[in-house]
Amino acid sequence: MVFDVSGHTLTELKQIRRTVDAAISNYEERKLAELRSELENAARAKGFSLNDVIGGKKTRAKATPKFRNPRDPGQTWSGRGRTPLWVQEALDGGMTMDDLSIK
Repeated sequence: MVFDVSGHTLTELKQIRRTVDAAISNYEERKLAELRSELENAARAKGFSLNDVIGGKKTRAKATPKFRNPRDPGQTWSGRGRTPLWVQEALDGGMTMDDLSIK
């Protein structure tokens, strides 16, 4: 299917492109939603969820804080990940990790 667009202005052509782009995006979203629904129904019919089948992202429990800032008790750290600035400052100031430990 070919459309004759030679008689349109640049502004009209840009509007046509925006309309076509939106139609393509809506079409793809609609088809993905339909496929997701079909897959969810097929998984449910077998006693599973779609996440069970495709290995959906597992949520991890939030780590328990193990250290507390003595100057600001609202600041805690689990000991995982990057060392917070307040921990480094405390260690540089002569404190130990045991001093920061939540007992």
